[in-house]
Amino acid sequence: MKVDYTYTFDTSYIQNMKEVYHSNGWTNHNEDNINCIFKASTHVIIAKVDKKVIGFGRALSDGVYNAAIYDVVVDKNYHKYGIGKEIVEKLVAQIGNVSCIHLIATTKYTTFYKRVGFRTLTTGMAIYQKEQLKNEYTVD
Repeated sequence: MKVDYTYTFDTSYIQNMKEVYHSNGWTNHNEDNINCIFKASTHVIIAKVDKKVIGFGRALSDGVYNAAIYDVVVDKNYHKYGIGKEIVEKLVAQIGNVSCIHLIATTKYTTFYKRVGFRTLTTGMAIYQKEQLKNEYTVD
């Protein structure tokens, strides 16, 4: 299987991207949300097989001190091929030499991110607006 990677978002990808999100249970992502968040991102990686989007990731960065990686998602049918790892590595390389790259992983994937070099923070904090997310991701 040949996976092609592109570094730009195109609105023609939105329907495939929505299917990828939904295949992973992220059903709140609709066409408008996807368009908005990817257009606002400073870094984008799109993985395609036979011109169909099968995975992606995005990041926001100030280019000097901090960056944050979001939405590393691979279609369920393409898990275990190393595509997620490749997306993360390409995002990290594209972000370049900043002081810190932040990431909030879903609880299911913390081990995956540790394997690609991320470490648990002692000082990380967040405000979650939705009770369900607050209960899943915070400890106090």
